[in-house]
Amino acid sequence: MTKSLWVDASGDAPWDERKTRVTEALESGAEAVLVNPGEENLVKELGTIAIIGKDIKAEILTIKNKEDELNAAKLARDKTVVVSTTDWTIIPLENLIASKQKGKGTLIASVASLNDAKVAIETLESGVDGVLFRGPVPDIKKAAGILEKMGGQEIKLLKAKITKVKVVGMGDRVCVDTCSLFSNGEGMLVGSSSSGLFLVHAETIESPYVAARPFRVNAGTVHAYTLLSNGKTTYLSELEGGDEVMAVDSKGNTRAVVIGRMKIEKRPLLHIEASVSLDGVQKTIKTILQNAETIRLTTPEGKALSVSKLKEGDEVLAYVETGGRHFGMAIEESINEK
Repeated sequence: MTKSLWVDASGDAPWDERKTRVTEALESGAEAVLVNPGEENLVKELGTIAIIGKDIKAEILTIKNKEDELNAAKLARDKTVVVSTTDWTIIPLENLIASKQKGKGTLIASVASLNDAKVAIETLESGVDGVLFRGPVPDIKKAAGILEKMGGQEIKLLKAKITKVKVVGMGDRVCVDTCSLFSNGEGMLVGSSSSGLFLVHAETIESPYVAARPFRVNAGTVHAYTLLSNGKTTYLSELEGGDEVMAVDSKGNTRAVVIGRMKIEKRPLLHIEASVSLDGVQKTIKTILQNAETIRLTTPEGKALSVSKLKEGDEVLAYVETGGRHFGMAIEESINEK
């Protein structure tokens, strides 16, 4: 899940000195800033960003002892809490994170260095929900990079053996243009069932007929599922500009990418089926993609494989989970989709 970067621009220094922190926060893609009371309009003059206390209601706590820690843990179960301490090695984050996981609150750690930010995100694997960064201005953008890299979950991709490729006529396919550039071996997870998704390769590869479009995933038809950045599924037809979807590479690393626009157009289609072994049981997964040379799946080696060359026996990467989904959320339920 995407981790939040907040930037602390409060303090006793003159505003002309502190406003550089707000500017850097804006340029680094931070979600929010903390400033002194009465400075909200000064922030708005620099750009649009949420202000802690005005736009985001949060409890800001300093932990000095065990009683403070217990109070913070309790509040974090259902509120947004920013916690700070002089030394995170003395007040372990594990206790706060473990307690927060039992509720629906948001836990933000106030950190003074890149190393502290890294520790806060990594602790107990799931980490905190974000950091309030109060370190040097040049490190704000670096902190954003750490959160982008580490905030994405790693998922396990499996080998899927193609068992059927069939031309099925025309239909409405969805093309997802994002605000980010994909790398070779990277794309989006798409499938006819929420429990079985193929890694559809982004259009990063030049061909004699069309230029590369490395910001694009020609994803599939309107009925298909994909994963949002928060791990929930949604139909491709329900996506729109401004939504965040999950980009996935061939090693299972993920990151959030923002959609710039969607295009739905009638195109010739291919029905694709594959067999995957999950916990010793063979499972059939399916999807429908546009029938074109530029549409590609991803091999276990991270290579792009055009659907125009796809044949029975080929191996591609897929994500398979047990159980089902209810309004996009994973649930333990037996569901048979055909």
